[in-house]
Amino acid sequence: MRSGTTNDERLEKIRNLNKSVRKAVLNFKPPEQLTVSDWSDKYRRLSAENSAEAGPWRTSRTPYLKEIMDAFTDPRVHRIAVVASSQVGKTEMEMNMMAYMIDIDPGPAMFVLPTVDNAKDISKRRIAPMIRDTKPLQKKIATSKSRDSDNTLLKKAYPGGMLTITGSNSPAALASVPCRYVFGDERDRWAKDAGGEGDPWGLVEARTITFYNYKMIEVSTPTIKGHSAIEKSFGRGTQEYWSVKCPHCHEYSFVDFDHIRYEAHRIGEGKERHYIVDDVNYACPECGCSISETEVKKAPKKWIAKNPEAYANGIRSFWINAFSSPWMAWKKIILEYLEAQGDPQKMKTVYNTLFGQLWDEQTETVDEDEMLERREEYDAELPEGVLCLTCGVDTQDNRLEYEVVGYGRDRETWGIEKGFIMGKPLEDDVWERLDGIIDRTWKFKNGKGLKISVTFVDSGGHYTQEVYENCRKRLMKRVFAVKGRSAEGVPYIGVPSKAKIMKDGVVVGTTPLYIIGVDAGKERIYSDLIADKEQVHRFHFPKNEGRGYDSDFFNGLLSEKMVYKVTAKGGVWRWEKLEGHNRNEALDCRNYANAAFYALKPNLDTLYQKLNDIEPQKPVVKPRKVFRKQPGRRIERNDW
Repeated sequence: MRSGTTNDERLEKIRNLNKSVRKAVLNFKPPEQLTVSDWSDKYRRLSAENSAEAGPWRTSRTPYLKEIMDAFTDPRVHRIAVVASSQVGKTEMEMNMMAYMIDIDPGPAMFVLPTVDNAKDISKRRIAPMIRDTKPLQKKIATSKSRDSDNTLLKKAYPGGMLTITGSNSPAALASVPCRYVFGDERDRWAKDAGGEGDPWGLVEARTITFYNYKMIEVSTPTIKGHSAIEKSFGRGTQEYWSVKCPHCHEYSFVDFDHIRYEAHRIGEGKERHYIVDDVNYACPECGCSISETEVKKAPKKWIAKNPEAYANGIRSFWINAFSSPWMAWKKIILEYLEAQGDPQKMKTVYNTLFGQLWDEQTETVDEDEMLERREEYDAELPEGVLCLTCGVDTQDNRLEYEVVGYGRDRETWGIEKGFIMGKPLEDDVWERLDGIIDRTWKFKNGKGLKISVTFVDSGGHYTQEVYENCRKRLMKRVFAVKGRSAEGVPYIGVPSKAKIMKDGVVVGTTPLYIIGVDAGKERIYSDLIADKEQVHRFHFPKNEGRGYDSDFFNGLLSEKMVYKVTAKGGVWRWEKLEGHNRNEALDCRNYANAAFYALKPNLDTLYQKLNDIEPQKPVVKPRKVFRKQPGRRIERNDW
């Protein structure tokens, strides 16, 4: 025992120490345990350049995202698949998961987009502003302007890991480093093969093998039924749908387009269709009662799983569409649908990005014998209903093939004449005989007639310069050269360019040249023909002798089919000839004639009035109010 210190003094010191220990124990708080939604509500800020509602994140604004985000912090969940339409906040949801990971539970991570260009774009527009405006991230990630910084455009370093941002078409990045977290954006638009290294998703999945606590998140708008990667991932998971409680029967159901009921009316005149949507409601699939949009958005909602057993495998999957979005009014969704009518490409976009539905490509074909049976006996060269004529010409080495097509209201069409002009396209006589078709006045039963308004001539093949030259000579007759381009995304018809006319290597002039998206045109023809089987017929073909609408014509018109092909850059749909259909000139002629009509954009209501001698109604002009200022009186807005 040390001198100068009694036992009582030592005991008093121990008692005081115990008091301080007890106090420390009582006041101890464990580290903050936040879910992704909690963390986002507390720290995340939406950047002004990316959000119409810049400022603090509020999960209550998009309640359907809460359970998806919180699944990220569930230790039993390793895979999350989200099928989502546009305008539901799915990108910000991914950003919240990444931000939480960097701040609370860091590890090596990879954010994979369809292409490297997409990766660069989202890094600049989304990730950099998020780091700038979210305080916990400011402390964790150095600015890219700092010297010796590990923060570059495609790499964001933080304590405990690094976020690599890349494209599915970059095999070097995908197979470079192990990663605990994988975020896959727009999975259905990923490359099918990463530079010969195989499936990109398989490559990044292999990077997670060494981590027992790995997380893989894939998000995408759906694309084509049977060829959608996100559809397959969703099927392996819990298959949860954001469902609303019916105020009548109290059953929960998923609000999808199949149960939407609406009323709308068409406005405007001519070929262009515009609509006003008067009313939109949801018909409960359980009781059939009609529920308004306001009632649906106020009603209780929850996620309902169709395959809950998948949770045991650590896989949760969710499906959400624009009908649940706080930013999309139902009338706007239906308006987009109505405006897309008749255009398969636009309709596909509406189904994928708004309805959140897979697009079922029409692979059905129309039977040739059925088309022959549907032919009609015309009582004149032009049947009643025709308001405008165009001509499509396909160029072959030894002939020109043409079709004259009539157009009426509501996309109704009539085949008028399909024929051949034999001879090489470099011969003047061939073009003079085509003039006989173009200059001809085609007669109605009452003696009135129409001439061809526009003629489109194919300039592909071996006689391009001859086509250019002869089209220039006939510009006053509205004869134009066209060139077909077969690729997804090429618009059906655009603004013409100037094609150079060459002779002996010297430019001797120019002529307008239209580029036609032939794939889009063929899709319109076939989808309309298939739909026509179950509707009032809008396609008419004559069985009159000499018109050219025989079995050979229909063999050529129905000569192709859309086939899905898997390529290194992704899956694409291509048109291929069917067995037993050697010639497709009839299809090409109809495609060119349709393109000519779309380029012309005639006012069909005005043409109808002229053909039927109807005096157009003059618009009523209301008298203009004249304001006269009274002396000493101040001008008020209500004075007008």
